[in-house]
Amino acid sequence: MTTANQTGILANANVSTTPSGVSMQERQRRWGWVFLSPWLIGFTVFSAIPIIASLVFTFTEFNLNNPEIKFVGLDNWAKLFNDPLTLTSLGVTLKFALLSLPVSILLPLGLATLLNSKSLMGKSIWRPLFYMPYIVPAVSSIFVWQSVLNGETGWINRILKLLGVVDPPSWLKDANWIFGAFILIGIWGVGNAMLTMLATMQGVPTELYEAAEVDGANAWIKWYKITLPMISPVIFYNMVLSVIGLMQYFVVPYIITNGTGQPGTSAYFFNMHLYKTAFKFFDMGYGATLAWVIFLIALGLTLILFTTANRWVYYSGGDQ
Repeated sequence: MTTANQTGILANANVSTTPSGVSMQERQRRWGWVFLSPWLIGFTVFSAIPIIASLVFTFTEFNLNNPEIKFVGLDNWAKLFNDPLTLTSLGVTLKFALLSLPVSILLPLGLATLLNSKSLMGKSIWRPLFYMPYIVPAVSSIFVWQSVLNGETGWINRILKLLGVVDPPSWLKDANWIFGAFILIGIWGVGNAMLTMLATMQGVPTELYEAAEVDGANAWIKWYKITLPMISPVIFYNMVLSVIGLMQYFVVPYIITNGTGQPGTSAYFFNMHLYKTAFKFFDMGYGATLAWVIFLIALGLTLILFTTANRWVYYSGGDQ
């Protein structure tokens, strides 16, 4: 039997058919689409179509109280620059993000470094202790903090009075302190970021530290020159998540201020304005525009992070 005949026989054997005349490969491909179809249908119905519809709504005057939908072009987008609440709430959101982002990165980094220390006792206790607040339902923890930060009966101010502070801050009613209250509440949930950083630190090869010790490096040099670069991808990951989360900041200020954003507009975040526009005034056209604005801002900030990442994020493969 010639080599050509053998090749033909093998080719025919590989393209086996079912009784219906459909090849086995085609049958497997069809079954693949069948198993994939629930996800595709769900994504299309609950994600793709709403996203496209919301973009279309930005060019319309669409109020749920009025079934008529009118095309208004770029009027909703132009309204952004003439709406003082939009500009104010956006400023509040960006200011809070600028203040909160360093805390959301540096605090878990410091805690992870501490828990990674060989001299620390009781690591098996500290790790779950720091992580547990993260899994507590957000609304429950907010109500706890609302009580803790109460200007008159909260235990933080009671402690401050015992320490001699005559007039402790009114955390939730003073425009100068309410951001500090929100940051304190945010600290409550740093356990997840801390745990990812700690796990990455524990995965750093010990040979690197041993080589550094041979060269006379102290603990600070080893942390700065070895630990920090090796965990930089995880720091970057948490930074991206923090930026996106801060642009979506809503639940804490909404519950703390009962949706008012008071005192004044100091706690009136962008997503609170979006929520009121879309679900209290039922202006879905302008509400969709606000949603796209905050999405584009979050996307832009994320792209900036990715653009600058190659300057400071180190990957163990050698690429930055």
